[in-house]
Amino acid sequence: MVISTTNARWFQLFRYQDGYLVNERGKVVDVSGGRDMENQNIHMWNKHGGENQQWDIWYADELPPELKKGDLNKDWGFRIDTDFHIESKMASKRYIDFLSNNAVLKTPNGRKTQLFYFDNITKTIRCRDNKYSFNIQSSGRG
Repeated sequence: MVISTTNARWFQLFRYQDGYLVNERGKVVDVSGGRDMENQNIHMWNKHGGENQQWDIWYADELPPELKKGDLNKDWGFRIDTDFHIESKMASKRYIDFLSNNAVLKTPNGRKTQLFYFDNITKTIRCRDNKYSFNIQSSGRG
C-alpha cells in the first residue's frame, strides 16, 4: 500500500466496518504476513478475520493527554522516567545490577547500575547509568 495524492478513485475509498478498513472491492487493510514488527508492510488482502486485519480508530481530539515524568503508565505499570530499583523477593532482597552487559543479582550498593527507569517513548526499562535497556539475548530467542 502506498500514500499518494487524492483523486477519489475506487482504490482510495475505504469504509470502517466492524473494526476493518474495507475498500470498494471488499479487500481489507492487512499487516503483511501477520507479523507485528516495526516497519512491516501494510497491504490489501482478502478478509480472514485475523488480528493483523483489525484496527481501532482514535480521533486526535479524543486522545488522552500525553503522560509526563512521574505519571503512571497504567498499561505498562510503571511511573514514567522515575528512578527505581528491582528487588528480588528472595530472602536476601538483592537488586538487579548490570555487570558489563549482563544482568546479575547484587547486594544494594548505591551504584547507578542498580538504578532503573521506565522510558515511555520506547516502553523499555532502562539503566540510569548507561541508558541501556533490558534485552532478551539473541533478539528474544535467548
